[in-house]
Amino acid sequence: MKGSLYLIPNTLGGDNPGEVIPEGVVGKLRELDHFIVENERNARRFLIKCEYQKPLDSVRFFLLNKHTPAAERREYIKLCTEGQDMGVISEAGLPGVADPGAEIVSLAHHSGIRIIPLAGPSSIFLALMSSGMNGQEFCFHGYLPVKPHD
Repeated sequence: MKGSLYLIPNTLGGDNPGEVIPEGVVGKLRELDHFIVENERNARRFLIKCEYQKPLDSVRFFLLNKHTPAAERREYIKLCTEGQDMGVISEAGLPGVADPGAEIVSLAHHSGIRIIPLAGPSSIFLALMSSGMNGQEFCFHGYLPVKPHD
C-alpha cells in the first residue's frame, strides 16, 4: 500500500497559522514525520508555530528548490511508494502553485501516489478575491520578475 502526499499550506508572512490555516490541516501536519520543503529552517519554524509535538530531530526534511537535481527529486517520493505519508510545505501559500512543489506533485501522479491538497492561504487567490475582477476570466501568467532588468 502506497502512502499519500499531503500538500500543506503555509502562511503568507509572519501570521499565526491558527488564524489562517484550518485546524484540520494543522492536525494532519502534526501526524507526519517526513516533509519536502524549500528551506529547512523556515519549515522548522512553521512546525513550531503549528505546535508540532514530535521532536524536530526525528523529522526528515527533503530540500526542494531550483538547485535540487531531478534524480534527487524522484528519490524524495520513494517513501510514499514504500507506504509512508509525506507532506510538502511551501515557503508561503500553497505548494505547487507558482512553486517548485508542482514537480513533486507531477512525479507523485506518475508513481500512482495519492495526492491530498489541503486548504490554506494563496496570494494569487486572495488578490483575485479582492480585485473585483471576474474570476471566470482569470488567467495566471506568473509573478512579476524580481530582477528589474527582467
